[in-house]
Amino acid sequence: MSARVRAPELRGRGWLNTGGRDLRLSDLRGKIVVADFWTFCCINCLHVLDELRPLEEKYGDVLVVIGVHSPKFEHEKDPDALAAAVERYGVHHPVLDDPELDMWQQYAARAWPTLSVIDPEGYVVATMAGEGHAEGLARLIDDLIATHEAKGTLHRGDGPYVPPAEPETTLRFPGKAVLLENGNLLVSDSARHSLAELAPDGETLVRRIGAGTRGRADGPAGAATFSEPQGLCLLPAHAAEVAGYDLVVADTVNHLLRGVRLADGEVVTVAGTGRQWRSTVDDHAHDALSIDLSSPWDLAWYDDRVIIAMAGIHQLWWFDPVKRTAGMYAGTTVEALRDGPLAEAWMAQPSGLSVSADGARLWIADSETSAIRYVENDVMGTAVGQGLFDFGHVDGPASSALLQHPLGVCALPDGSVLIADTYNGAVRRYDPEDDRVSTVADGLAEPSDLVLTPAGEVLVVESAAHRLTRLAPGALSAAGASTVDGPRHRTERKPTDLAAGEVTLDVVFTPAPGQKLDETYGPSTRLVVSASPPELLLEGAGTGTELSRRLVVNGDVAGGVLQVTAQAATCDADVEHAACHLTRQDWGVPVRVVDGAAARLPLVLRGLDA
Repeated sequence: MSARVRAPELRGRGWLNTGGRDLRLSDLRGKIVVADFWTFCCINCLHVLDELRPLEEKYGDVLVVIGVHSPKFEHEKDPDALAAAVERYGVHHPVLDDPELDMWQQYAARAWPTLSVIDPEGYVVATMAGEGHAEGLARLIDDLIATHEAKGTLHRGDGPYVPPAEPETTLRFPGKAVLLENGNLLVSDSARHSLAELAPDGETLVRRIGAGTRGRADGPAGAATFSEPQGLCLLPAHAAEVAGYDLVVADTVNHLLRGVRLADGEVVTVAGTGRQWRSTVDDHAHDALSIDLSSPWDLAWYDDRVIIAMAGIHQLWWFDPVKRTAGMYAGTTVEALRDGPLAEAWMAQPSGLSVSADGARLWIADSETSAIRYVENDVMGTAVGQGLFDFGHVDGPASSALLQHPLGVCALPDGSVLIADTYNGAVRRYDPEDDRVSTVADGLAEPSDLVLTPAGEVLVVESAAHRLTRLAPGALSAAGASTVDGPRHRTERKPTDLAAGEVTLDVVFTPAPGQKLDETYGPSTRLVVSASPPELLLEGAGTGTELSRRLVVNGDVAGGVLQVTAQAATCDADVEHAACHLTRQDWGVPVRVVDGAAARLPLVLRGLDA
């Protein structure tokens, strides 16, 4: 029997959602505590926030969730930015600000997100990496309730969460915007779970589509509900006439696309089931209402259909509103940066889309690689950006320029593209003619989208300032741009030392309590392995059904990143109407090739270490 591990004390720069009170573990004795190590740029972390909501509601008198914010980007270390993110994403539990990742290290977190479960006596009883653990958590909580009620160590009652005051603004963390034919602006008012139509001044509210509460109900404008909507796409007249609606909305947290008839604001679901996608990659067309989606973040009309920035699985998808079908367009679900044919490209949380004036090029804000990508002639390329862990605010030649988590792009008539460089608080411009990046405006509060008017004005969705902002006249001229040589940052992750030659990759999977592997529809497990650079692996790349794989590591390559994707299908055991589940995890493992190092690489798929 292994020794029990006492949970390290919770310490950080400060607390949010506690009414100004600092919490200690002794304040939480008698409660089941889930420490959620997250960072607000990370789509997987946002998924976990949504997975935890029903658990917090169901077990509200015994469960306390503590968000431990462990930042990746420099901007995320700003306490004001963290406070904004906590409100933006509806985090209704205490949050500890851990800017130097001290708690992350004390709790031995290795990935965003990581969950540590602490029992009512203050001992760590489980650690879970990644997302998709809601059912396993519920079973574990039930077991802990039974155990500690019997011991008399469980204390029921209210937790330490203190809600902040609700501010009074027309918009609250707006996400994206489009210009309507009548000159008004339609804005996804994300934190208010609705769409706001504004007059041409960008301030006066004309009407609101959506009741303003989190939900997924269709119906009239005043009754329909959304959950943190983001991207908006106006359909061409011919498509709108057949479809019966004018606008498609990326209803992000609901994992849906919604159609809106602008004449009366009627809302209808047009794609998605409401379940998050956890399946296998295919190139088939699917009935749009039968296919699962994953955090659709932005939309654009390109290639005679709606292209979807599917941030949750690092892909682009397509939706045909006439045929009412949907499918995958680009990407493999591997989270990284790699150019090439669409089916082989790698992306990381694509979050912004815009189409060039001639319709030939689709621009993409690939947020987690801090990159601007593009699609043209069925190939994906990179204009600006170097990878998952390189970011900053540096202008000049595109090959050396750096961005920081951009969420929006806007193609200009001259062929250049404006960039909502979100975490730098700036609007940047990339000009393909001279292959350079410049700064057009800075000092903005998390710009997330850009709109170009027929008169040539640029409006910025200044998300964290809860408003639309017009750029100064002349900002887009050569004289209006500036060159910034700001800081360069690199997020360093400790590499795993591996020996050259044969290495065994073992992915350890333990079904959740009460579940068993399910081979009803074929092999229950799947493993996909690739490397960056590809030369790192001499053998072992590719797809298979076994969770153990022989790799041959190239001794002539100093190191790189192993991209590993594993999944396992399970179903409930020994019950009449068994539910089926799919557990999936992606890893980007930095490796260094060292003589005499380990010849085995173990990974835990479910990440449950009891």
